[in-house]
Amino acid sequence: MAEPVAPPSPLGAWWLAIRPKTLTVAVAPLIVGHAVAWAQTGLLLWQPALVALLAALLIQIGTNLHNDVGDFERGTDTPARLGPPRVTAMGWLPANAVRRAAWLAFALAFNFGIFLVYHGGWPIVAIGLASLLAGWAYTGGPWPLAYTPLGELFVVLFFGLAAVGGSYYLQTLSISPAALLAGVMLGLFAAAVITVNNYRDLETDARAGKRTLAVVVGRRATQWVYALELLLPLLLLPLLATLAGRGPWLALPLLVLLPALRLLQRFRREAAGPIFNELLASTARLQLVYALLLALAMVA
Repeated sequence: MAEPVAPPSPLGAWWLAIRPKTLTVAVAPLIVGHAVAWAQTGLLLWQPALVALLAALLIQIGTNLHNDVGDFERGTDTPARLGPPRVTAMGWLPANAVRRAAWLAFALAFNFGIFLVYHGGWPIVAIGLASLLAGWAYTGGPWPLAYTPLGELFVVLFFGLAAVGGSYYLQTLSISPAALLAGVMLGLFAAAVITVNNYRDLETDARAGKRTLAVVVGRRATQWVYALELLLPLLLLPLLATLAGRGPWLALPLLVLLPALRLLQRFRREAAGPIFNELLASTARLQLVYALLLALAMVA
């Protein structure tokens, strides 16, 4: 049973609703995509880079807001949830207001996307529309992705391949195997954030009929999934070094190995509960540090 939480101010409630600790998951792959492009061309186009960053943040915010109200209306989120309090479930913000804010964020992202389409052409149309649709479909529509075992795959595709590959394309108007591989690597770290969330909520999700990967495969297998998501991006570094031609520099992200092993140990040892809120935030931070080290290795 969750402990009682004092209601925040209206501004504080909106700050909680956008889930600021998760926003780095949208930023990290763009950093890497632009760094790979810079390493291979020697150029960085700042205007499309900044516009893409704003669009990605708005899509992430819209997805978080839509998730907040969607899970409440489906009965998944209640005041007794183990995770951080959700503003709609707690009654801190009206459902209609949160839904309108989600659509506003998506609309603003669409407007920024117009410039990106002008710069990058039809591939950006496909990536942008697919990302907006996925942000809505994650907890919306008749078959929300977050209620299936496909949540982690969705994150790898959109917060990995699409984000890194799309940002690389905006810089070069081309694509490369190195950018796609880096996208998979960043996407796996992002999927680990979802895995922590779903592992924590396994019992409550199962009771609500939410068939996440953790619910389907159970706790022991989910521990192995989390290990794969944290360690495979490190094991793939030699292949990325070969594709990108960066050599020993790409050993730099191995600095996150020990923190990753500590997180994995805590994930296996701790009982599922509110402590996993800290593990979730730590996993998101680890992805950002990994992305920064990877970007630095690319441009060094």
